[in-house]
Parts: sequence; C-alpha cells; structure tokens
Amino acid sequence: MSAKAKATIMNEAGIHCRPSTHIIKTVRDYPGRMQVTHAENGSCHLTSMLDLMILGLTCGSEVEIEVEGPDEELQLKKLVELFEHIYDFPDAGM
Repeated sequence: MSAKAKATIMNEAGIHCRPSTHIIKTVRDYPGRMQVTHAENGSCHLTSMLDLMILGLTCGSEVEIEVEGPDEELQLKKLVELFEHIYDFPDAGM
C-alpha cells in the first residue's frame, strides 16, 4: 500500500539546485520508497538531487508524490510541504 498526493511548485525559480538539495537532505533517512512524477517530464525516486533537477520542475508545475513505507501519510505531508515551499531569496525560510 502507498500514499499519494499532488503538489504544486510555488518557488518562482522552480526546483533548481538549492531546493533539490534541501528536499533530498530532509528526506534521505526515510527507510521507505518515495517517488515524484511530473506528467510531461517523467518521474524519479527521491534519492538523488540530480535526478530531481532533471525533472525540470518550474513554478506552477503539478507533481504527484507517492510514498510507501512506515508513517507514509506523515512523510507524504512533509514532502508536499517541501515541494510547495518558496525557497527564493531574500527569505529562504530554511
């Protein structure tokens, strides 16, 4: 069984190097499986900053996030918040 939710990228510059790094570092110790899918650009497991950046997620892009493992609903909520977070300067909020 898995948990799924949609998220909309709110960061004006999209999910570039800095947000990708923050997302991957935040969830890297989760023992389950996490995947993000963009309808046009494909999908990746959330284990690599580079794989996440290759999806080319721009502001307004909608993604589907899927989590399978312990406390998957809680992890899913965290991921939705990370993908919808605004990382742009001057207040990165990290």
